[in-house]
Formats: sequence, structure tokens, C-alpha cells
Amino acid sequence: MCYYNGCRVTRSEYIRLMAIEKEIKNLLFLNRPVQSGFEYKDWPVLVAANNGTDVDIRLMHWEYIPDSIHDADELIAARKNFTWLNAKGENILVNEKGNHSMYREGAMLGRILVLSTGFYEWQHVPKLGKRGQALKATEKIPHYITVDGPEEYFFMAGVSRVWHNLEMDQRAPTFAVVTTEANELMQKIHNTKRRMPVILPPDLALEWLQPNLSEERIQQLATYRFPADKMKAWPVAKNFLQSSDPEKQAPPPQQQLSLL
Repeated sequence: MCYYNGCRVTRSEYIRLMAIEKEIKNLLFLNRPVQSGFEYKDWPVLVAANNGTDVDIRLMHWEYIPDSIHDADELIAARKNFTWLNAKGENILVNEKGNHSMYREGAMLGRILVLSTGFYEWQHVPKLGKRGQALKATEKIPHYITVDGPEEYFFMAGVSRVWHNLEMDQRAPTFAVVTTEANELMQKIHNTKRRMPVILPPDLALEWLQPNLSEERIQQLATYRFPADKMKAWPVAKNFLQSSDPEKQAPPPQQQLSLL
């Protein structure tokens, strides 16, 4: 899944999406080396403007809060059993029971792009015994994964909806990152659940923001798997969340599975 994201836009003067350029006026909110979704804070996203011919950069609450949650107390209680940070692309419109998905509203009316320069995922590798043999027990090796390209940033598909806190009578936009089946690289890194965020190249990213997409096309884009040969990854320190340089490469453990 995608619960730990990074955004370190330090060199760019503009966020470019095909022919659209948006000047970056405040680099501070785009400089987030790592953020856990479980902090339940805002994250920078792109939303469509002018009927899909332009975009705006906004901060949005990372957690797609359903309308069944009516106030902050209910939300805090629900977090003990539910996580709405990611939306499964395969069920973005219709859930496994054949009913409308809770994310359908966001997929039909609230498609956004989640900015990223890299995300973090764990690889489970066997622990080694005293004689160097692989044991059944495993350890988790965190990895930093990014896109190999000319830009600092890339785009993840997201879905959003406005949550109404009835107790406070306040409304706030909320979102989830769309995920899909892992490509070859991510199958080796995220080798338990074998999922990855839906990373969209610029042409498909712009299409994702367009109004009036058919349900068939939404479903296709929501399960797009970015090519493994256009991504790169490396292990990072186990305490990367506390590091000032979380994406710094760490020596791989002896028993790490090959990423080739």
C-alpha cells in the first residue's frame, strides 16, 4: 500500500503537467521528505481547474472520510478499525460485493493528482540463522521508491470528497491514494501484499483530471501499472522516519532479495 510519501520539490520553479505550468509560490509546503499517512495531515495535490484545461495546487487532508462519519469523535473511534488512506483501484467504482464502492463519489467527481518525489515501502526478507541458513522468521527492510525521469516529482492518482463535520458544521476536502497490483519491481519490494500506488505519466495524469470520463476509462486508469523499468529503488535506514535525510541509501542486508 502507500502510507508513507515524500515530496521534496526544491529545484523546480513550476509544476508542469503536459502544456500546463503552475508557478510554485511557496516551496515550504512542497518540501516534505517523508510523511506518514497515519499522521492524518494535509498533503499537496493537483486539482482540475477551468474544466480540465488548467490545474491548481492545494493542500488536502490525506484520509478519505466517508459520509457515515459525522464528527471528530466518530472519526477517531473509526480509525481503530478502518484505514481510508488508500483506495483499491480494482474496486474504485464497484466493491467486491457488487455494490457501489465508498470511493465511487471520488472516482466519478473528485479525481485529483497526489504529488510525490518518492514513497516508502517494506520488503520482508528471511532472517539468517547462525550457520547462514534462511529462517522462517523475517525482518522488514524499508525501501525508497521513485521514478527515473527528468523531473523532481511525479503524479499518483487520487480520489477526493468533501467531508462534512456535522458537529462543527465544517467542511473539508479529503483524499485517498489509488493503488493497484504491483509491477515486477514492486512485487519484489512489497512482497507481502504486492500493491503499489497508481503512478500516472503526464498524459494519463492530465486525462485523469478531465471531466466526464466514462466509467470504463476511469477503471482502466485506476488500475494502470507504471513500468518497472522506469522506476528505481534502494534500501534506507530502519529509522528513516526520524532522519533528516530519509531517502539516503543504506547498505542492503546480506539476505536481501535481488531487485534485478
